[in-house]
Amino acid sequence: MENRTGLFTNAMIWFGVAISVSEIEAGIGIGNASSLSSLWIPLVLGHVLGGILLFLVGYIGASQRKNAMEVTESAFSKYGSKFFATLNVLQLVAWVAVLNAQGATALASLNLPISFPLTCIILAAFIALYVYIGLKRISKITSIVMIILTLLLAVLSIQLLGLNSATPLHISAKSLSFWSIFEISIAMPISWLPVISDYTRDVEKPVKATLVSAVAYTVASLWMYFIGIEIANIGPSYTIAQAILLANLGTIGIIIVVISTITTNFVAANSAGESSKVIFNKINPKIAGIVVSGISAVLAISGIMNHYIDFLYLISSVFAPMASVLLVSYYLGKNNNSNGKIWYWNMFAWFAGFITYTITGYFDSIVLGPTLLSIIVSAGLAYAGVLVKKLSIENNI
Repeated sequence: MENRTGLFTNAMIWFGVAISVSEIEAGIGIGNASSLSSLWIPLVLGHVLGGILLFLVGYIGASQRKNAMEVTESAFSKYGSKFFATLNVLQLVAWVAVLNAQGATALASLNLPISFPLTCIILAAFIALYVYIGLKRISKITSIVMIILTLLLAVLSIQLLGLNSATPLHISAKSLSFWSIFEISIAMPISWLPVISDYTRDVEKPVKATLVSAVAYTVASLWMYFIGIEIANIGPSYTIAQAILLANLGTIGIIIVVISTITTNFVAANSAGESSKVIFNKINPKIAGIVVSGISAVLAISGIMNHYIDFLYLISSVFAPMASVLLVSYYLGKNNNSNGKIWYWNMFAWFAGFITYTITGYFDSIVLGPTLLSIIVSAGLAYAGVLVKKLSIENNI
């Protein structure tokens, strides 16, 4: 019998993915540029829609027992699958580097007697070790670590609430629009769409496990944004490290930053290995994941995190329309992709969504936001292809 992962394990994996410095930083960014009265609806809406997309995409991998990039072959053929796998590896390498740099920066601000480059290398080494050992072999330890991390974050949240009640409320001079907040909110779950099936393909109960994964991520991500907003409300220039020190949680803060960086980066590095296997079948995913961990340290030291927000948007521009075409193909176009060359049309549908995102991204506060607009355009075109294919089959064209 195959070794399948249970509901609790999957919940812990995706709860851990959301617990990261990057999520808190995004919350700080929103908190510094928005008023509390205007941010919660678009923030929650972006996360809920992103969580729904995570579930729908993750279930495809769970039902087909394929990894994240393998499932794209049904909609885009093996050529399209390799294309997106290549893009996924590139973005995951950069993603791991960004998270590595953010974690190292936060640790450096906590007055640790270790240089930034050395901290990046140490974090990368832990991630590589995690990838080498493998999630299934240490799933119980991971679950225990995540429970401890959750308790520590609860302490941090309570302390931050206490600090906010003792200081005047920070009022932002510049307020982000509804759709700008929505865009920043949905960008995080969207960034994990090309990854989630790597962890749902081996679940015992496809529907329940995928649902638990999506809900765990959504709840934890909202919590991290909330922590970031609380930090921003202490003062406009406060960072994660400054808030931790102000709350007298030095040791706890160090543990939170280290564990959250490792657990999130493990998922990204491991998935980079899985995508590498789709590109070149003979590649060992574990070795590829370890190599990605090493490259990430080099990139982190080079200063890649300075382009963090633009990088998040770039991910959305590629993988949001890809996911929408995949969803239409799987849920609405079943049995229509087995013959003909509909994948050509699907690639066009994806490209149209990508262009839509690129163009609308230049407009400030555009209604619906670039991500949702690109999803709608790609999904609409993909569904048009499904209808045409269905009619041609019925008429024996």
